[in-house]
Amino acid sequence: MQKVVVRVNTVFSSPVHFLAFGFGSGLSPVAPGTAGTLAAIPLYLLLAQWPLWGYVLATLVISVAGIWICGESSRLLGVHDYSGIVWDEFAGFLLTMLAAPVEWGWIVAGFCLFRLFDVWKPWPVRVADRNIHGGLGIMLDDILAGIYAFLCLQLLVWLLGS
Repeated sequence: MQKVVVRVNTVFSSPVHFLAFGFGSGLSPVAPGTAGTLAAIPLYLLLAQWPLWGYVLATLVISVAGIWICGESSRLLGVHDYSGIVWDEFAGFLLTMLAAPVEWGWIVAGFCLFRLFDVWKPWPVRVADRNIHGGLGIMLDDILAGIYAFLCLQLLVWLLGS
């Protein structure tokens, strides 16, 4: 159980914590991962207007930068993968929504699929979550969950159309 209590001023006074905590969404006292995924929706809506190559590049930058952001925030807090660190949810959700139709039904489906795989942690998501530490470990399980969700969402788009 996490013994660290993160205060609002800690998050809003540090750029690293501000990003790691998903612009403050990770401060939610209930289901911070879900709150972080919800907070990623406006970013998705912005990036979805970009050409596909721009969306992919932005998602890649967010994911790679997240290794350092999440690792550094975790190090500063002294807790590995503190529940309020939700930058990994941003990356996983953006990966889930890659090339998805920009319609609310698909956004809700992507949200639900990503949360399902992030919470369920099927193989190899669970292995990454348990065995890889630091920023890479924090990011990798959500990236893998995002890949599962992406594949399922693309299958649904193919089966049901947009």
